[in-house]
Amino acid sequence: MKTTAEHNERMAKMTFASVYPHYIKKVESKGRTKEELHQVIEWLTGFDDLKLQELINEKVTFDTFFNNAKLNPNAHLIKGVICGYRVEEIINPLTQKIRYLDKLIDELAKGKNMYKILRKA
Repeated sequence: MKTTAEHNERMAKMTFASVYPHYIKKVESKGRTKEELHQVIEWLTGFDDLKLQELINEKVTFDTFFNNAKLNPNAHLIKGVICGYRVEEIINPLTQKIRYLDKLIDELAKGKNMYKILRKA
């Protein structure tokens, strides 16, 4: 599945704060915790709880969110399909980073071992 310019632009303009409650609901409904969600987000972006809350309060777009992130050097190890897209084949860098986050959260919600989610083994 190929992304379009319109799709990429729509994702870039979405605010992280508008999607964050859905992330929490998804992981908690599957028995995982907000703390685990934050651990996954921090692994990918480098944002600790304080910085994450600041970005949520500022209602930053995903474009700003990932421009401020220090992407984990092992992020390229995130592979698989999320929302119909194979993350390793996404050409637009921002869309790929957003889908990386989606994939990690999906793995967390599916009960995958945290050690494996964080690409340590």
